[in-house]
Amino acid sequence: MPTATIAATGPEPVARPPSFGTLALRWYRLNRSGLRAIAIGVTSLLAFLLVWHLLTTYRVVFFVRFTNVPSPLAVYASFTKAIHDPKFLLHIVLSCRRILIGFSLAAIIGVPLGLIMGRFKLIHEIIFPVAEVLRPIPAIAWVPMAIMLWPTNEQSIVFITFLGSFFPILVNTLHGMTLVDPVLVRAAQCLGARERSIFREVYFPASLPHIFTGLTVGMGVAWVSLIAAEMISGQYGIGYFTWEAYSLVQYADIALGMIAIGVLGLGSSLLIRGAGQLVMPWRAK
Repeated sequence: MPTATIAATGPEPVARPPSFGTLALRWYRLNRSGLRAIAIGVTSLLAFLLVWHLLTTYRVVFFVRFTNVPSPLAVYASFTKAIHDPKFLLHIVLSCRRILIGFSLAAIIGVPLGLIMGRFKLIHEIIFPVAEVLRPIPAIAWVPMAIMLWPTNEQSIVFITFLGSFFPILVNTLHGMTLVDPVLVRAAQCLGARERSIFREVYFPASLPHIFTGLTVGMGVAWVSLIAAEMISGQYGIGYFTWEAYSLVQYADIALGMIAIGVLGLGSSLLIRGAGQLVMPWRAK
């Protein structure tokens, strides 16, 4: 372009970066559904606390008695006292350690076993009847047997936690294997894939959603089993803390233990779901 033309038209305008308000509006539009869910969840929790406060303040008796139920303020006072108590923190740490060991063993054994049972009919016919007989037995019923089987209470509690999470993981993994499209398997075979490649490239990815469903369900059952075992045969743990509070008629500590169990279980499930989103990015909405 000639120099005279450039002087007449002037320099090209420089693009300015978007303002803070524009970026904030764009971020809000992208995350509108998530912010809405958070707002609804916070409102629901506040409404729950308000109803709890009113029922305990006025000692309502309507089929269910709230005369001895502690108020939210009493539970909060117990919480502020407990977080400065090393023994309470020890209860939480030991419960988390038991969950980690028992659940990890259940996942390490249950997932491969479910995959193998779903692929090989003979192994399925051998193991499935035994698993179906043992699966309905509740965790509490295993406590006397676990005490006889293992030399220490710690090992018996971990064993009960393992059993609680093992069967949901096994059943969901097996269910995922049965739902694999046989067309995908035949296509891999036609392309020359061997058994190991079919297992790794077809069966395992197709079963991952059901595997993580089993892991999530198994984590919830693991906490139920752990609390039952700690209440009956434990000396430490959040379940023992809750039962000891009941024995000592410390109502606020009972509610604190229950809330701690719920928060720990929620956090554990969120970790598994987060891991599932990382492993299966194609399922993210």
